[in-house]
Amino acid sequence: MTDLSRRPLLGLLAGAAIAPRMALAQQPLRIEITEGVIEPVPYAIPDFVPENGAGGEYGAQIARVIANNLSGTGLLREIPASAHVGRITSFDSPVQFADWRAINARALVTGAVRANGQQLSVKFRLFDVVSGQQLGDGLQLDGQTNAWRRIAHRVSDQIYMRLTGETGYFDSRVVFIAESGPRNARRKQVAMMDQDGEGVQYLTDGSALAFAPRFSPTGDRILFTSYETGFPRIYLMDVASRRRQVIGDQPGEMTFAPRFSPDGGTVVYSLSVDGRTDLYMLNLASGQRWQLTTTDAIDTAPSFAPNGQQICFESDRTGASQVYTMNVQGGQAYRISQGQGRYSTPVWSPRGDMIAFTKQHNGRFHIGVMRTDGSNERLLTASYLDEGPTWSPNGRVIMFTREEPGTDPSLMSVDITGRNLRRIPTPGPASDPSWSPLLP
Repeated sequence: MTDLSRRPLLGLLAGAAIAPRMALAQQPLRIEITEGVIEPVPYAIPDFVPENGAGGEYGAQIARVIANNLSGTGLLREIPASAHVGRITSFDSPVQFADWRAINARALVTGAVRANGQQLSVKFRLFDVVSGQQLGDGLQLDGQTNAWRRIAHRVSDQIYMRLTGETGYFDSRVVFIAESGPRNARRKQVAMMDQDGEGVQYLTDGSALAFAPRFSPTGDRILFTSYETGFPRIYLMDVASRRRQVIGDQPGEMTFAPRFSPDGGTVVYSLSVDGRTDLYMLNLASGQRWQLTTTDAIDTAPSFAPNGQQICFESDRTGASQVYTMNVQGGQAYRISQGQGRYSTPVWSPRGDMIAFTKQHNGRFHIGVMRTDGSNERLLTASYLDEGPTWSPNGRVIMFTREEPGTDPSLMSVDITGRNLRRIPTPGPASDPSWSPLLP
């Protein structure tokens, strides 16, 4: 897949809530982070124009994927095709902005598709309808026809970046546990899908209980824990070949809750032996391992900071599970969670500025975020059972598991403002998601 033009646009201001704002005439459309109330920006995206007969198969499908991605952010609202006054019949024809102003569109996406054999070329342009300006240069992406969905995700990322100044998150995957069977005999497989729930692939056969899959920083490997041998063991799998190997395995030990370091060369995990559960690090190249914690408590669910110099983790060393941070060299651990209740499954944001967590308090579960020193705690969700947050590649969205009484677990996502709560479609019950980085 080849990009012929890249041009990032439009800064994003810091704040706590997301609100769109139309700039004055002759200034480009901009979506800012402010303290204001969300009012999604209305936009139009007609079907992409086929530039040859074979391209006609993909024009509408690509536009639909892009529209679903953009509308799913909660920042933009699509104006349905039934309301369109104007028509886009040629990618190179001048845009009649008056037709799009008439339906109150503020942004317009136009595109074209050409297919030749197994090769697909997709072009798009983004316009600020109010000012009548094109936002950035046109962009063409090339790939194979069987990758048309990925091309649509990459177009979505470009549009998102041009409107916000932030990196997108649509061209990414999620690895999770696909559940099936009766509750007293659950079958749990490691599965992988696109971030929108499409393209599900099963990475394990379900013959052994598996849980806690985690992507590598490059998205080509995963770690997960399996009971294949009767005890929990950590496995390292190559996603493309499905080849896997046990890591950190020693007789009489149970290993679980692994995570990659930011450079992918080290794994931090929990190891339980003789009734003690501590954190260990393992160098994947040399096999050398070293112990980080040495307490009588249960230390688990570690997660690296993006700089690779710190980890956060959960521990019950004060009697109830709380969130701690410490340097990767070991030494003193510092409790950062200070509110009432139990805190667990902390995960460092890819931006490095926040830690997401699960909180249990007064019979309810929450997904929340706090600064890395524990300040500014904010609870984003509340339900019978919410747990296991994972960050989108750009640190804007959190995905997690939700289960209500009498229902199967499902995957949900929420913006870091606590708005735009959405269910992620999966073929069946699903839990324990982990978001990949943007695909290369």
